[in-house]
Amino acid sequence: MTLVTLSGCAAFAPAPPSHQDNLCEIFRQQPDWYDATQASYEKWGTPPWTQMAFIKRESSFRSHVRPPRTKLLGFIPWTRPSSAYGYAQAQDPVWGEYDDDAGGLFASRTDMDDATDFIGWYNARTRRITGVSLSNPEHLYLAYHEGQGGYQRGSYRAKPAVQRAAREVASTASRYRSQLAACEAEFRCDSFYQVWPFCR
Repeated sequence: MTLVTLSGCAAFAPAPPSHQDNLCEIFRQQPDWYDATQASYEKWGTPPWTQMAFIKRESSFRSHVRPPRTKLLGFIPWTRPSSAYGYAQAQDPVWGEYDDDAGGLFASRTDMDDATDFIGWYNARTRRITGVSLSNPEHLYLAYHEGQGGYQRGSYRAKPAVQRAAREVASTASRYRSQLAACEAEFRCDSFYQVWPFCR
C-alpha cells in the first residue's frame, strides 16, 4: 500500500522505527508500543506480533498517513480513494463503529494505543462473525482488508494482491513472534517499582 505523510501534527508524532523487520528493535525504540499491544491483547485476544504485523503492512508505523490522492487529467491532485487514516489505516465508517462500541470520545487513529485497540476490537469481531481464529493472521488480515462480509463472500479469492499481502502479514507475524520470545523480558519491567518476574 502506497501512503503519503501529512504535515502539521505529524511533526510531533514518533518517528517510524529504523528497523521494522525486527520487533525487538521496534519496541526498544518505542517501548510504550509494547504496553499498547499488551493492553489490546489482554482486552481482545489478538497477539502483539499480529497487531504489529498489521500496522507494518498498513502504515509502516507512520501515524499520519492517508492513501495518496488520485489525479484529475493526470496531474491535478484530486480525491483520495478511501478515508483510511493513521497507524491502522482504519476508514471513517468502521472507525465510527469502533468509537461507538469501544473507542470513546477521544480515541485517535494517530495514537498507537488506540490503533492497537482498534485492531484487537476488529479481529475479535472477525472471530465472532466468521469464526477465524485469533491465531490465524493471514485470514484475520483478509477479513480486515475485505471486511467481514467480503471475507465470508470470498471476495479476496479474485484479488491476488490481497492474498499476497495477507501471506506477507502472516510471515511478518511469525517472524515477530519468534523475535519477541527472545527479548520480551526487556519490556515487562519498564517502571522503577517493577521487579521481574512479578511485573506481569
